[in-house]
Amino acid sequence: MQFGVFSVSDITADPTTGRTPSEAERIKAILAIAKKTEEVGLDVFALGEHHNPPFFSSSPTTTLGFIAARTSTLQLSTATTLITTNDPVKIAEDFAMLQHVADGRVDLMMGRGNTGPVYPWFGKDIRDGIPLAVENYQLLRRLWREDVVDWEGQYRTPLQGFTSTPRPLDGVPPFVWHGSIRSPQIAEQAAYYGDGFFHNHIFWPKEHTQRMVEFYRKRFEHYGHGSADQAIVGLGGQVFMRRNSQDAVEEFRPYFDNAPVYGHGPSLEEFSTETPLTVGSPQQVIERTLGFREYVGDYQRQLFLVDHAGVPLKTVLEQLDMLGEEVVPVLRKEFAALRPAHVPDAPTHASLVAAAGGGRDATVYAAADDVTGQARAEGAEEVEPR
Repeated sequence: MQFGVFSVSDITADPTTGRTPSEAERIKAILAIAKKTEEVGLDVFALGEHHNPPFFSSSPTTTLGFIAARTSTLQLSTATTLITTNDPVKIAEDFAMLQHVADGRVDLMMGRGNTGPVYPWFGKDIRDGIPLAVENYQLLRRLWREDVVDWEGQYRTPLQGFTSTPRPLDGVPPFVWHGSIRSPQIAEQAAYYGDGFFHNHIFWPKEHTQRMVEFYRKRFEHYGHGSADQAIVGLGGQVFMRRNSQDAVEEFRPYFDNAPVYGHGPSLEEFSTETPLTVGSPQQVIERTLGFREYVGDYQRQLFLVDHAGVPLKTVLEQLDMLGEEVVPVLRKEFAALRPAHVPDAPTHASLVAAAGGGRDATVYAAADDVTGQARAEGAEEVEPR
């Protein structure tokens, strides 16, 4: 099972000091958080995508590429990549490039995001959100799996003889998670392709998460990818820890009360009771996280949100120390002991290459043609690899 952290990249004032960090400070902080994530022995770092204040992460692949150069084992992912407003051609190119830069330590989470105005900013209509997600992902899969693509759809200009470059590393596309909080159509999409399903698991009660995951598992089995308990599931969650649980509550309360997403609503105690938010001691985080298995079954990836709502970098790094030293080692052992042998691990580049029968050079060697943009001009001879 994989454990890690994710960030939504918010720039929020620290309610205890009144100071708001700059974009530059938050970007540098994210780099430090990612590096620390690997240092403490966690597996995954995931970064969200937003195109408006108070968020900074408009280009997660750029940030993840830098992190790839500063780490050696950390799996890099997104939380999320906007499949609705990004061009599938650019997604195909960016993540294949990131695969090469990171030696395969890459997967991504597709989603529609939670910012309605982003649709017109990129020339799209929010009422087309689900159809855009379906059509764009169909095209993205083809771009990664077919060397030359002819395609015509409803939401972008047609493609004729198009080759996305670079080709996926070893001829194997990155693994895809489909992230959704409330849309069964996205869980259906994940199940149809045999991809992973990631439930944010922060704002909703466990009964809702259970329904969404159960639906995905049933449809995964329906499409013949394996038994329901072999479906690939990921969960989010938010934690804040101190050695003494009451200290954690007192320290986190002003951050919760002023958080841009859930502040100024239910109390911290109410929210902690009704949702998976866990504020307390490391042992409480262990017990609460192990409890997730009771309503979603065995799952493959657990990501924690630790840097939201203005929590200062020093405190975030302390949270990572506790995760790495006290929480995750216990979770690894306990989850592993409970998981049946037929339930798979989270896919990695190495496991996907092995399942494909080995890696291959997927480069499309073609004569230069910057006039038509096609992979090989009519009558041109193939260029032999050197």
